Amino acid sequence: MTSSAPPAARPAHLGWRLLALVYDALPNIALWFLISAVSLLLRPSHEAFAPWSAGALAVWLACWLVSGSYAVLAWRRGGQTLGMKPWRLKVVAADGRPAEVRALWLRYAVATVSLAACGLGFLWCLVDRERRALHDVVAGTVLVRTGKAMALEG
Repeated sequence: MTSSAPPAARPAHLGWRLLALVYDALPNIALWFLISAVSLLLRPSHEAFAPWSAGALAVWLACWLVSGSYAVLAWRRGGQTLGMKPWRLKVVAADGRPAEVRALWLRYAVATVSLAACGLGFLWCLVDRERRALHDVVAGTVLVRTGKAMALEG
């Protein structure tokens, strides 16, 4: 006896998360190049800021905010960034509904700290029974991998 119901979404493992991160690096790098170019064009000398100067830190903050905006808007709009789509990954609230903007910004901020700490927060999904990374635990979100039929519908 076969079931015609589409396969349910299941928590994504570390490998899928890493593949999505690699894919998402590409649009983020393009955004960072754009921000850097604009910051150079706005300077009268058209020279780069000195390392660790207020200007350099402002450019880094702008890059972080633009990357966060890209991620949060994509997660809020459909649960997926460009890098998550090929792997059928989706961010949802712990109860399965779309996650709130505040939770998504918290997820992004904690994931940033996790990446800066050599990805330690991502490794948490290896010991969590629900495969949640530390940023998902803190934000009350879950990264799921949908079935093929669900991916075609959404």
